[in-house]
Amino acid sequence: MTGQVTTVDGRVAGRRGQATRQKLLDCLGKMLGTSPYRDVKVIDVARKAGTSPATFYQYFPDVEAAVLEIAEGAVSESAGLAELVAGRSWAGKAGRQTAEELVDGFLTFWRRNDAILRVIDLGAAEGDRRFVRIRTRVQGAVVKPLTEAIDELGRTKEVSAAAIAGSLVTMLSATASQPKSLQSLGAKQTELKPALTLLVHLGVTGRKPAPAS
Repeated sequence: MTGQVTTVDGRVAGRRGQATRQKLLDCLGKMLGTSPYRDVKVIDVARKAGTSPATFYQYFPDVEAAVLEIAEGAVSESAGLAELVAGRSWAGKAGRQTAEELVDGFLTFWRRNDAILRVIDLGAAEGDRRFVRIRTRVQGAVVKPLTEAIDELGRTKEVSAAAIAGSLVTMLSATASQPKSLQSLGAKQTELKPALTLLVHLGVTGRKPAPAS
């Protein structure tokens, strides 16, 4: 953790305090992967971190505030996804590689942040504007550069580039969040990346990707 960290009452936390705060966040993040978000209590997070509820409340007013802090971390990480699209070629074998790396990078990001992303989706689905804004920022990290790429190719005027880009990112998100459901429907895990690569390339360029080397 970098930068100045303050407690709930505005005091600047020292190095030890920052470490305690981060440990609370790390423990909460792990708990979100094994317990329903609504079932996680302050006392449980504090116990897992080896501290007390009073210490938790020094840094966060409630569990939700800590969850939003973790969510901001996912937003920061998602910004790196833009590099998988911005300035990349969609022609020939380079285009296939761009599609492959976008799919692989997006799925890797999702797996790494699966627990908090599920909480973000839940909060957004319930209409919580804070989570809606966070989800929009996560998706926007890919939608915006993808929209620009589709606009530059100028391949269609029937549907907006933003609509195509948004649909593709929604498809990636849905696939990443439901691997077990898709497997139960007959879609093998090893087949998902090639399928997504095909669909992303088709969506962006209107053409099938070049054959794999």
